[in-house]
Amino acid sequence: MIFAALPLVNIYNTLGVVGASTTQMYSERAKLKEEIEGPGSFTFFAPSNKAWTALPTEILDALVSNVNIELLNALHYHMVNRRLTSEELKHGSSFASMYQDFPVHIQHYSNGIVTVNCARLIKPDQHATNGIVHVVDRVITAVSNTVQSLLDVEESLETLQTAMAAAGLTTMLENEGQYTVFAPTNEAFEKIPQETLNRILGDPVALRDMLNYHILKQIQCAESIVSGTPMETLQGTVLEVGCDGDQMTLNGKAIITKTDQLGTNGVIHFINELLIPDSAKVLLELAEGSSVATATRLFVEAGLTGHLTGSEALTLLAPLDDAFKGSLTMTPEMRKLMTNHVVKEQLSSKSLYHGQELETLGGLKLRVFVYRNNLCIENACIAAHDKTGRYGTMFTVDKVLSPPTGTVMDVLKADDRFSLLVGAIQTAGMTELLNQQGELTFFAPTNDAFNAMNKPELNRLMRNRQELAGVLRYHLGEGMLVSGGVGSHTRIKPLQGDKLELGVRNYTVYVNKVPVADADLMATNGVVHAVNSIIKPLPPKVDRDREQADGPAALLRPAASSLADAKRFKNDDLFQKVVRSRSSRTMNKNPGKRTRSIRTRTNKNRLNLSDMVQEFHVVRCFSCQSFQVQQVKKVSRWTCKVCGHKQSLLKVTQTQVSCWSKYLDTPEKVEPEEEDVLTDRQLHGNQKIDRCDVS
Repeated sequence: MIFAALPLVNIYNTLGVVGASTTQMYSERAKLKEEIEGPGSFTFFAPSNKAWTALPTEILDALVSNVNIELLNALHYHMVNRRLTSEELKHGSSFASMYQDFPVHIQHYSNGIVTVNCARLIKPDQHATNGIVHVVDRVITAVSNTVQSLLDVEESLETLQTAMAAAGLTTMLENEGQYTVFAPTNEAFEKIPQETLNRILGDPVALRDMLNYHILKQIQCAESIVSGTPMETLQGTVLEVGCDGDQMTLNGKAIITKTDQLGTNGVIHFINELLIPDSAKVLLELAEGSSVATATRLFVEAGLTGHLTGSEALTLLAPLDDAFKGSLTMTPEMRKLMTNHVVKEQLSSKSLYHGQELETLGGLKLRVFVYRNNLCIENACIAAHDKTGRYGTMFTVDKVLSPPTGTVMDVLKADDRFSLLVGAIQTAGMTELLNQQGELTFFAPTNDAFNAMNKPELNRLMRNRQELAGVLRYHLGEGMLVSGGVGSHTRIKPLQGDKLELGVRNYTVYVNKVPVADADLMATNGVVHAVNSIIKPLPPKVDRDREQADGPAALLRPAASSLADAKRFKNDDLFQKVVRSRSSRTMNKNPGKRTRSIRTRTNKNRLNLSDMVQEFHVVRCFSCQSFQVQQVKKVSRWTCKVCGHKQSLLKVTQTQVSCWSKYLDTPEKVEPEEEDVLTDRQLHGNQKIDRCDVS
């Protein structure tokens, strides 16, 4: 089947074939037909048939009752006396219409949507012999008033008008620009508690912030929204403007009641809910609008409402709801604890530094710890972005603060779980160390850890003061490390011995693979983490991670030990099964049968493959113990494909043994075994070898 484009016709006839037959009919009634059939070059923004149907009846009746003036003027306003393709309709541009040169306003959005006076082009670029037709989804009207003028004449916006005048914003909306105003109705203001509304209306700074939060820096017609998009307001923060079906939404809420009231310098959308930014809120209002309901209730019950609703410069440390455990009855201790969650200064988390001290309303000094992966105040780490209010800032934290109650030694003595540890510390003469000033992280063995030890071994350890001190010092790390500062690969240097390796799995901290039973017992000179096992050094591992972190490992063993390993290696059942397989045969056993000659394109040079044949061995890595087939040259050096270890294929003798070398029988000397061998062949190096399956 052959398709052909229809020949171009004039604008009048084009209207009839592009879904704008109603516009065509009204053009004939208004005596516009002759003009758009005749010579010229026009752009016609033609309302679709549905657009005329959606027009209010009273407006449509007024137009068609006076076809010679009103209807003709309305249609002329949809026309520009030049041909304009959609590419030429630039964002923010205006073009003089054919109705008294009143401009039509174009918005060409980044998502490809084009609007004229907020009417969307649904069929653009319908070419005609005398111009071009763009079908639009609504009838447009002439725009002559500014945004401020539109606000002034709307009765449902009287409260907003008063607030705009008090904030000194009326002049801005009278001048040139491109604004989108989400205008709260009188009903929206009435929903706000009177005390809150009076406070904001009486505070010029808060009032200006609140009103600017309702104004975008660009024109955003309703038809341009296809998904949730953050848009910057004049207040400096963003609103998420989106849609839910055919409804426009703000911050996920369908609160817009009327859209696209267009002015010469912007557009107005009516909303039935007042938007209050964080910058206009007091601390208590910040907390009430967040996921810290439990903390908010406790702050109020602790009698802190006056501080959180006043004009003091404060920082609120608000724990998440799931941070609270056990009884939440308001007691003197609980009241003191909540008071110590309020810092006397308005802070930003970006300005905090390691070692900084913060004073609370309760007079306590809180320490700041900055880690690679977290920012913590004592044991509580910041879990969300700052909320900056009118006078104060709220930090959402992941734990309830646990202020220090004494030295590390005091913490241990106050907890019955550490009674055996306290005795061991005193025996080892380390009491003074744990009482003096400093920063220590103690992975403290509980009574269960000592009771799990072999009795004779425990008794021997307790009698050997020097060895006991060494074990305890291995549990003491240099510096303060709370649980929130532990990442996936964290190391800490103990007072004695190799580094302790820490990690986190399922919200549990592990040290040398021992789980921490109770973390973050804060002290003035350190932090205590309870463990139910004695921590022992991890066995040495030789891999690339270790070489990068700690330098090359040098694990040299005696020659006799290596020789014994070589004998055990030869007797290994898995090794014997591999070397008997087909893949262990030497690949240059019969080089004459595999030799090929390759002629180059110039037909002059020949390359003999027998010169490229290498010997293949089944080898086992000394480091990771993996079997593999290696193509070993005369120098007999090879690199493990699994762990990357470099080693050599040397014969083990009584006089010369390398701890990194293993001698393997030459594969030709072993008779092949047909069992457990797959016959599929794979290209390996310069030859084809059999790939075997070792079970």
